[in-house]
Parts: sequence; C-alpha cells; structure tokens
Amino acid sequence: MLSLATSTGPEWANRVLPDLGELLVDHAHCEKKAAGMAVNLVFRYAQHAYLMEPLSRLAREELVHFEQVLGLLDLRGERFRPLRPSPYAGRLRRVCRAHEPARLLDTLLCCALIEARSCERFGLLADHAPDAALAAFYGGLLASEARHHGVYLRLARQLAAEGEVAARLGELAEHEGRVLAETPPLPRMHA
Repeated sequence: MLSLATSTGPEWANRVLPDLGELLVDHAHCEKKAAGMAVNLVFRYAQHAYLMEPLSRLAREELVHFEQVLGLLDLRGERFRPLRPSPYAGRLRRVCRAHEPARLLDTLLCCALIEARSCERFGLLADHAPDAALAAFYGGLLASEARHHGVYLRLARQLAAEGEVAARLGELAEHEGRVLAETPPLPRMHA
C-alpha cells in the first residue's frame, strides 16, 4: 500500500500526455536523480551497513529505468536534454530535520513518498497512454516503483521505532500533498 495522503486524478494524465516528449525527458531526469539519491545515501551514511546493499540494488535498477526511458525518447525521435525540474522534490525535502538520525529518517521517508507518487502516476500513464507500447512500459514499472517505496520504508523502520516512523510518515505525506497541490502544472512526473 502506498503511503500517500492525497491521490492524483486522471485529469493529471490528460494534462501531461499532450506534451509526451517533455514528460519523457522529465521521467528520464527523475530516474537519474533517483539513482543519484540512492548512491548519495550509500556514501553519506556508510556507517549504516544495512543501507548499503538495498540502496546499491535500487540505484542500479533506477539506472536501468533511466536507460529504458532514453530508449523510448530515441524511438520517438526525442532527445534527452536539460530541463527545468519541477520544484516538487526540493520543496518536499525542505522539512527534513537537520540533526541525525532524524535527517536520515526524513530523507528515507521523503524518498518513499516520491517513489509512491511515481508508482501512482505510472499507473495513470499505463491507463491513459496514447499507445499500447507506452501503456505496457508504464504498467511494467509499477511493481518496481512500489518495491522501491517499500525498500525506503523498511530501511526507515530499521532506523527508528514503528510508531515514530508511522507518525513522521503521516506528517510528511500531508506535507507532500500540499507541495504537490502548490506545484505549477508543468508536463512533469511530479507536477
């Protein structure tokens, strides 16, 4: 089960799909950033051995997804290029506490929420994609995004007690819903 406080309606897919090329470029950037975040956590928190293997595997899978989206861009005659990102992730992480271990806990939970939102939106894209190949691609990503969400939650539960994780996740999920509602309606995965 995803830990989101709000849900995205089908109007999101109807809004972003007309700019499919830009959405795919943004998706590629999201996969690259997700891999980078996992690797960054491996380096920053090397003292936490329980993080190493799951985050290393997750980073590799995110890079595979990045390559797959690059392939989709190529098939559609689009090119990967710099793109102004959605302010979503930056605004979401603004409420992360600065002291440890709370900072790590909040980071893991924010990553879980980002993965959950991606999973939800991939489902919408699978349902509303303009062609069967794109629908199958997004349908195929659902399980891995849900798994990534679960990985971050399991890691958070190894860091803190279940009650603390649940309470903080609820707070951050409410914040994530507000951030999403305030994000400009760009053709982005998290806008």
